Amino acid sequence: MPENGKPILDLIVQLWSQSFASHIFALLFHKWLFEVPFEASEPEALRYASALVQGATNVFWIDIQTNTRRFFSLFRYLLEDVALVPVHLNKISLQAQRDLCLLLSRFIFFYNLVDKLESFLNQFPTFPNAFLIGGPKDIFVIELTDQLQKLKVEPALLHYLSHMKALQGLELRMATSTRLKACLYSFTSPGGPMYPTRAVRHAAWDTLDLLFPVGQYPRHLISLFFRLLYPWYWPSSCWYFILSCVKAVLYSILRLIFSSWENITKPKNP
Repeated sequence: MPENGKPILDLIVQLWSQSFASHIFALLFHKWLFEVPFEASEPEALRYASALVQGATNVFWIDIQTNTRRFFSLFRYLLEDVALVPVHLNKISLQAQRDLCLLLSRFIFFYNLVDKLESFLNQFPTFPNAFLIGGPKDIFVIELTDQLQKLKVEPALLHYLSHMKALQGLELRMATSTRLKACLYSFTSPGGPMYPTRAVRHAAWDTLDLLFPVGQYPRHLISLFFRLLYPWYWPSSCWYFILSCVKAVLYSILRLIFSSWENITKPKNP
């Protein structure tokens, strides 16, 4: 019943200066903005589109901070029913379309919709500075790289890194590729400025080796050399190395035992 939203919208307009107004607008009026015909002046339409993007950004960050997917339905609607549907996407201004696509680029990995990535990149709006930063693939990777550097929640960061394999095979400009490589490399070393955990460092190494296989061995040697310059990291490194060796030996023994048991219990042909 979209006509019943008019009184609520009037109240939200009176509260535009409040930080929570955009959250409420995005949650209540995201379908109304694209599916219901309404009469609005150009400044009002720009205000509604801006509030939608700002409010959606804020609630998506709430999900990241709590490592939940409470607002998955909102993200899925904006991606599948707006960004991938030109009739709906063209209802907002070109600048709002760009802002919305940048927003979706930052959170598409978090909400496990990587299978829509190719279709999403094909529907990317034009950007005025595309000749400087590249096409849709470069813009997407730039936004994703900025998002990674802002993440401080370990489970969310590991989730992003586990989905980075979707970037394998993308043709990127040299500047974009270097930017992504530098971002991943920053997560491979302990200490500042990122202070990544051990799980994050290993995930970053795996992603870096997968996306940039050329030069992976020199990278590891250089990293090992710099680790040797910080003796206070040696005890923990040796301890984890011993644990990994013990686990490998135990797993090998267990596999040998199980395979021998299967051979013993396997019925013999007469």
